[in-house]
Amino acid sequence: MITVNLDVMMAKRKMSLNTLSDKVGITLANLSILKNNKAKAIRFTTLDAICKALDCEVGDILCFEPDKE
Repeated sequence: MITVNLDVMMAKRKMSLNTLSDKVGITLANLSILKNNKAKAIRFTTLDAICKALDCEVGDILCFEPDKE
């Protein structure tokens, strides 16, 4: 399972959801869906913009966790 640690990186950079939304150019609703691990997919262009805005790597935002059996 892929989890999104967007809230962690936003806290480290002291950036609000509103500010990130403005910098990335996606709606608050879509950013919130991503932040709350409700997204089914993400475009590479969106991921690229988020990484640029937060000055981080993809691995700082996305994390793979094996499914529990």
